[in-house]
Amino acid sequence: MGAAVVRAIRNFNLENRAAREISKVKPSPAPRHPSTKSLLLEQMSGQADIKGEIGRKDDKLLSLLRDVYVNSRDPVSSAQDKDAGTPQEPKEFRLPKGNHFDINIENIPKGKVSIVEALTLLNNHKLYPDKWTAEKIAEEYHLEQKDVNSVLKYFVTFEVKIFPPEDKKAIQSK
Repeated sequence: MGAAVVRAIRNFNLENRAAREISKVKPSPAPRHPSTKSLLLEQMSGQADIKGEIGRKDDKLLSLLRDVYVNSRDPVSSAQDKDAGTPQEPKEFRLPKGNHFDINIENIPKGKVSIVEALTLLNNHKLYPDKWTAEKIAEEYHLEQKDVNSVLKYFVTFEVKIFPPEDKKAIQSK
């Protein structure tokens, strides 16, 4: 239904719009500089046969042009060729660590951790830095050593501090 409406709007008053566009004054070429006008006239008068050659249609070339047929296809990139030629090697997986099996995670690729595992390892390192070193975390979760060092350096877990009731008395309300 929408296509019919669009087509009707597009074809509305088409002949009048086309005639109006055709009858518009075409832009004229820019005026030539007076110093070059004489040189152009001299060149055109000396080679009148070239002017006729430009305006003439060559039937032989037109027939050759009609016989040309171009059939092209997009080239196949080299990355696609490599993917098609080599079979995918199976990825290594590991089971999730900890007691968070209620989430529907069956296996995790080696070199990656889930959100729960990431928070667990950050918290363990924060609470027991001598026990949970970067080397032990990398070995336990099958991660790269440099990645673990970067995670421990740039990420921290939130810490909630609850103030005891006697500190609340220090704040005076006005």
